[in-house]
Amino acid sequence: MLSTEFFLTALVVVLVPGTGVIYTVSIGLSHRWRASLAAALGCTAGILPHLTASILGLSAILHISARAFQVLKYAGSLYLLYLAWAMWRDTGSLKFDQPASKMSGFQIALKGFLINILNPKLTIFFFAFLPLFVSPDTVSPTQQMIGLSAIFMGMTLAIFALYGILASGISTYLKNSPTAIRRMQRSFAIIIAALAAKLALSEQ
Repeated sequence: MLSTEFFLTALVVVLVPGTGVIYTVSIGLSHRWRASLAAALGCTAGILPHLTASILGLSAILHISARAFQVLKYAGSLYLLYLAWAMWRDTGSLKFDQPASKMSGFQIALKGFLINILNPKLTIFFFAFLPLFVSPDTVSPTQQMIGLSAIFMGMTLAIFALYGILASGISTYLKNSPTAIRRMQRSFAIIIAALAAKLALSEQ
């Protein structure tokens, strides 16, 4: 059974503005909403290679020992704490790049795909994040990882698409309110830190 912690953590992770969100929003600001959907789809597809690497790595580790799983679990919690710390320290505001005025849906999706597939931090993140929610006693850890990955990607696609669609209406507010962006980032940082602590202390 999927945990509430997974849904909450995944939701926060997807909501946090990153390169994929910024790209999708920038497309939404300068193109129609259909173009932002292509951007969201491309960014989501760019996660696949990183998820594949994490699934294969987890399967190997869980077949070695349960102790290795615990080490990975704590490493993942530490990574989430690091993410929260880095987010808290970030005092910058979102910057929107203006893409070319004429791009096909395929070109937009391809750029989004490359933005995420060329980000090596995603591999490290998913390798540390997803195993936290897989029971070491499960009969098929790989199958459970695939299920979690599918849910995470579905959330990513839906939320990125929503960001793009709403971008036009909130563009002026975001560009002129660095304080609001900073408060949002720090709120996410607190939530991630709390969830990381709960996961580290929980018995799974």
